[in-house]
Amino acid sequence: MHFDYNSKNIQTIKQSIMANQEDMFKKVVSHAKEYGFIFPSSEIYDGLGAVYDYGQLGVELKNNIKQYWWKSMVQYHENIVGLDSAIFMHPRIWKASGHVDAFNDPLIDNKDSKKRYRADVLIEDHIAKIEEKIKKECDKAAKRFGDAFDRQQFVTTNARVLEHQKQIDEIHAKYAELMNANDLAGLKQLILDLGIVCPISGTRNWTDVRQFNLMFATKMGSVIDDSDTLYLRPETAQGIFVNFLNVQKSGRMKVPFGIAQIGKAFRNEIVARQFIFRMREFEQMEMQFFVRPGTELEWFKYWKEERLRWHLALGIPAVKYRYHDHEKLAHYANAATDIEFEFPFGFKELEGIHSRTDFDLSRHSEFSGKKLQYFDSELNENYTPYVIETSIGVDRTFLAIFSHGLKDETLEDGSVRTVLSLPPVLAPYKAAVLPLVKKDGLPEKAREIVDLLKYDFMLQYDEKDAIGRRYRRQDAIGTPYCITVDNDTLTTGSVTVRHRDTMQQERVAIAQLSAYLHDGIKPIKVN
Repeated sequence: MHFDYNSKNIQTIKQSIMANQEDMFKKVVSHAKEYGFIFPSSEIYDGLGAVYDYGQLGVELKNNIKQYWWKSMVQYHENIVGLDSAIFMHPRIWKASGHVDAFNDPLIDNKDSKKRYRADVLIEDHIAKIEEKIKKECDKAAKRFGDAFDRQQFVTTNARVLEHQKQIDEIHAKYAELMNANDLAGLKQLILDLGIVCPISGTRNWTDVRQFNLMFATKMGSVIDDSDTLYLRPETAQGIFVNFLNVQKSGRMKVPFGIAQIGKAFRNEIVARQFIFRMREFEQMEMQFFVRPGTELEWFKYWKEERLRWHLALGIPAVKYRYHDHEKLAHYANAATDIEFEFPFGFKELEGIHSRTDFDLSRHSEFSGKKLQYFDSELNENYTPYVIETSIGVDRTFLAIFSHGLKDETLEDGSVRTVLSLPPVLAPYKAAVLPLVKKDGLPEKAREIVDLLKYDFMLQYDEKDAIGRRYRRQDAIGTPYCITVDNDTLTTGSVTVRHRDTMQQERVAIAQLSAYLHDGIKPIKVN
């Protein structure tokens, strides 16, 4: 295979793409901090790399995301139950799971910049740049042909697009071959063949690729010399597997059934970057679904489709999502698919669906000496269930929803407003209560409305500044409704309700406000 790229052109394209990504991300990161969604952790001590704190609005949005997942996964499924396992677990668990020996990423350094990178991510980013070229060709053609543009026909017939796609397919094939063979020297050679340069130094002066274990180790015990080495869990799944029998027997669960969990995980990432997309401390929402052996691929297909429906129920356009089937399967899997989302920096993994076979339960049976089997009364036999896993990052979901919803809109009068169009059920505040002025009994009436609604809805009371400026503040934090108390309220018993997305206003009786908000903030249900 031969790759013939002009290194100067590649560097120019790379710098342009990086500049655009940086501009988009600056907007997201600055807005998240300015309005109390996300802060750099330990900021007064100059921060801690790739660790973030969720602020007063961020924690509300994050909790709403977790509640949305939990309800749709546990509350709406009678054969799925929840669990909250400990972060510290017996160290042999990680030996049995394969994490001690195989939880590695390929590491490469640039000798000139002294910066460290994941070799696989460098290659994936290079592929993403070629995909961006295809997108640009399609965008130009769509502008030229208008409504007559047929994207499917264009990408299968246009010479430039076909050449770009051929490059992608060749790289994917070679990359998968090298990763499956754990050929580290071959990975470095592929990076050199592709002309991939360090984003900082612009050079190809790379070290050899070597493996890097991602687990954080710590000690337990009062005397360091006598203490045992423990690991901060790199995933939440193992806590589910080692509790399989406890849950199954105490809950009298019948296969197929699932165990769901939301919890923190920790990975010593080589390069943690892109804000909260890749962090060293993060939160996962995982569900392990236990099935009869031989039925796992049917269930894999079911959960693959079910999880995409969950994402689409948020109202984000389907074009923002895509499936990506794994070319290199993990040691425990016989099928794996990612649901990718188009972040400001391109399509990246948002959720993984894996058919894990019986690997985990079998390994824990072997290492613990305990039989982790299920007696199937219908078949009259014992077997080790197979497992379908769905695993999604809370932080990545937050970033997907936040970055998609944040936009600047030019209004009819030429002014620009910044609006965060969050799904109403996920918004930190469901409504803001605003007295038109700070006199004439309007603040007191507004407070009465807050007391009426606060047991059912998260609200914000705001009486500072002109009403238009207050509307803009609520737009910027994603509040779907603004309730304005004016002089007519005192005589008619009604208020003005303003909608965030349309900015339309209507009068609503105070007695009907609760029902009105409940109707507008309906729970999201997956069809």
